[in-house]
Amino acid sequence: MPSAVEGETIVDVAANHEDFRILMQAIEAAELTETLEVDGPVTVFAPTDEAFEALPAGTLDELLKPENQDLLRQVLSYHVLPLEVTTADATTGEVPTAAGRPLALRVDETTGDVMVNEARVIEADIQASNGVIHAVDKVILPSDVAL
Repeated sequence: MPSAVEGETIVDVAANHEDFRILMQAIEAAELTETLEVDGPVTVFAPTDEAFEALPAGTLDELLKPENQDLLRQVLSYHVLPLEVTTADATTGEVPTAAGRPLALRVDETTGDVMVNEARVIEADIQASNGVIHAVDKVILPSDVAL
């Protein structure tokens, strides 16, 4: 059965979402566009513009500098799972990331709310042809990355 977003990859869907403008700028700066256009399936925990703006002053500008491309790639890859996880499939536990370090998912069995490390999923199950996007309210940082 064809998806309603047939042909629209994670990148296409994010580019057309009003809350992912900074994320798209970061994806382009990290040269991850092609990576996120793969067949998938992938899951992206996508920080909203507000989440990026909540980083300490100057952090985003530093991350977007060409000389910090590797660090930006690490940070963004930590938001990507090499499998599709919808909120209906989410369970409490660790999940692998494209960065090679796991994320901790916590699912509130009563409300169905999903936490990813310290970030909360605020818009779930945004479907794309190669996976799913979940908007999160914080930029999720690997423990070994200091900004």
